[in-house]
Amino acid sequence: MRIGIFTETYTPYISGLVTSEVMLKKGLEKMGHTVYVVTANLESFHYEYDEEEKVLRIPGIPTGIYDSRLTSIYPIKAVNKIKNWNLDVIHSQTEFAIGTFARLFAKQFNIPIVHTYHTMYEDYVHYITKGYFDHSSKKIVEYLMKFYCDKTITELIVPTKKAYELFKEKYNVERNIHIVPTGIEVERFYKENSSVKEINALRKKYGLTKKDFCVIFVGRIAEEKNIPFLIDVMEMLKKKNVNLKLLIVGDGPDKENYEKLVGEQDCADNVIFTGKVPWDEMPVYYNMADSFITASTSETQGLTVIEAMAASLPAICIDDESFNMTVVDGLNGYLFKTKEKCASILEKLSKDKKLRLYLANGARASADKHSAKYFSEQVLDVYEKAIANRKVTLKERFLTWFKGDKE
Repeated sequence: MRIGIFTETYTPYISGLVTSEVMLKKGLEKMGHTVYVVTANLESFHYEYDEEEKVLRIPGIPTGIYDSRLTSIYPIKAVNKIKNWNLDVIHSQTEFAIGTFARLFAKQFNIPIVHTYHTMYEDYVHYITKGYFDHSSKKIVEYLMKFYCDKTITELIVPTKKAYELFKEKYNVERNIHIVPTGIEVERFYKENSSVKEINALRKKYGLTKKDFCVIFVGRIAEEKNIPFLIDVMEMLKKKNVNLKLLIVGDGPDKENYEKLVGEQDCADNVIFTGKVPWDEMPVYYNMADSFITASTSETQGLTVIEAMAASLPAICIDDESFNMTVVDGLNGYLFKTKEKCASILEKLSKDKKLRLYLANGARASADKHSAKYFSEQVLDVYEKAIANRKVTLKERFLTWFKGDKE
């Protein structure tokens, strides 16, 4: 099968989405398929094609939002290149410029198109509205998502039941929706693949002692991640003299505000901000911790939870549908609804080494179900359905009839 992945961001940019795309490409190629990638050029204003990796980069205008660029929705030079690939299926990973290009190209050349919905956009509206017109803005988002994820594609993929229910129950989408949890390279995060020397050096760097119970959060430092919730929990535990440290790994627009909040709540000794960490160093960061935590309700799946579990970390997550298919209470972690419950779970874990070991084993086993191989196989099944459900054009019908008549 010849597959075209259309995405706004790809390597060398680092994100959960890029990780997903790279794993999918590798997984499909290992099964013998040919995979091309069409993406924005984040480093120059030129068209670039990597023949070996089969990656076409399209120039665009910087948007001012991180490293993203706005490309043309129908770049002729790219069209002339891509049509020679003879794609069997297109897989769109974005709703923006390159996502629109994917849909236009698929329609023109009658290629079935699969789309994966990655982001709960309603949770990000505030970045644009700044608190004004939120209701009407969310209605616009709803309209656009229904259009992009229903009217213009063949099959839709979502990573969780939460996203499935958004489209089926709220947006009333009629399109087939396939729940395919995103896969990762789980082996990369296994504890045995990080040396004890590296782990000890990192713990020393952040002032962690052998007695410290370290809980790690990994993600963007922004409003939608609900980090003040975690800081409040740390304040509660400090008052109870629980020997616990929260490591916040990542960067974002609210980092300075939260550092200030930590100071105001007198938790500076218990909450550590690492800033941005290189992608290749992340396994050691997970492996230096004793547990993972998140209070974010804006995820579609939360790949950091899977990464943490692969590193044998019990996952302590807010009770949200994003995590309900992954976290099982008492098996690989715990779900919480309140700060009090969260604090209680962390306190219990910090004192019960036997429980931590049991949960760690459960977490590792759970993560293995999200391997890149299994993920690629599930996505391939959707591709086959999209090809089978492709609308046959009048021209194709005529040619089929003509050929049959000739025979």
